[in-house]
Amino acid sequence: MAQGRSFRSSGWGRTASRRRVFRLAGGGLALVALTAGTVGCDEGAVDVEEPGGAGGEQSKGNDKGSADGGGTGEDGKAPAPLWTKTTSAETYGDNDELVVAGGAVIASGSPLAALDTASGEKKWSLPGGTVPGAPLLLGKDTLYLASSEYDGTVTGYDPASGRETWRSRLGEGYRQPQPVAVDEKQVYVIAEVLEDDGSSRTNVIAALDGTTGRITWKEQRDPGTVQNGIHAAVRGRHLVYTDFKKNLTVRDTATGGQVWTRKTTRTNYGFFAVHEDLVIVPQGKDLQAFDLSDGEEKWSLEASGSALFKEPSVVEGVLYIADSARTVRAVDPRTGKPLWQSEALADAGLQVPRQYVKAGGTLYGATDLDEEGGVIAMDAKTGEVRWTFNDGSGDHHAWLVATDGERVFALHGTELHALPV
Repeated sequence: MAQGRSFRSSGWGRTASRRRVFRLAGGGLALVALTAGTVGCDEGAVDVEEPGGAGGEQSKGNDKGSADGGGTGEDGKAPAPLWTKTTSAETYGDNDELVVAGGAVIASGSPLAALDTASGEKKWSLPGGTVPGAPLLLGKDTLYLASSEYDGTVTGYDPASGRETWRSRLGEGYRQPQPVAVDEKQVYVIAEVLEDDGSSRTNVIAALDGTTGRITWKEQRDPGTVQNGIHAAVRGRHLVYTDFKKNLTVRDTATGGQVWTRKTTRTNYGFFAVHEDLVIVPQGKDLQAFDLSDGEEKWSLEASGSALFKEPSVVEGVLYIADSARTVRAVDPRTGKPLWQSEALADAGLQVPRQYVKAGGTLYGATDLDEEGGVIAMDAKTGEVRWTFNDGSGDHHAWLVATDGERVFALHGTELHALPV
């Protein structure tokens, strides 16, 4: 399809994505035991693309859009993509599977390919690719990945060049370490604890020094917790994370000690938002904010009628969240007070976003399972719909969006589109 088009959903209510369930279950694969911890490495098996090389697995050039993007959607129609490429993407519907850094846009897959943001041409690739279900974790100008060799390694790469800049191993007796969060000092990983018979019934969370790779601390998590479906964030001395068992936990980043934990009623597969000293969690028809230091509830917001809240996101100091009644809200994350509320999606029969990015005065939302979902451009001050984009492929994968401020990147299945802002 040459350019985006407006669409109407044939029904919003659906069960969870089969692919997303696979993503959450990805942590349960039987992998080899980890080896002893080591640090530092400046070599990596990187296929660096020379200028003018192919973009992605198959280059489609500008088959789906003119070189100038065909306008900016001011007429209510979605702009044509600046470029569209077929990639090696293997996504499971999580928001950390498409990232932009160092002039490169990177989608989770095997091989892992980084495309130039301006042209879509391939800059570099890693033959081993990414571990299914593991995030693309960005921090300290570094892309952190779990090893696709399943050798217990966590590796850091320069996103601009693909060169390896950091490496660590958790050690023997553990397997499948996956990086889940990063701050200026440490990289945080979750790993299974191996039993004598090779099985695993418990897991640990650990902090690795961001410079040396050495283990700063390592704590075994409570029985009943799982290493699947982990979503994590760091704010100062607090590491906060959820898992597939509906645990919401905060730890001290300096010691690894558990500050507090609680069971949640519903966490939308673990998605939450963090702003300053608050963690904001959707739980069915309630949106609750808890103090990171002690777990005290600071504010709550209730959806109208029988509507249920979807995934929240804090973008440039504003909390954006939709509900199952197709209402989108902009909320002050400090107080929980709505800044605006829009029924524009419901009026137009559109699906609700589950992920948000902002460029200029426009808020871009990506929907879940396609069924003619896509990317929705909304006025960031009112929530009014400016245009919608869909590639017409009918692919069942969730849409993902990312931005470098100059372009919005929309990933759908293996198709990656660069849209003008």
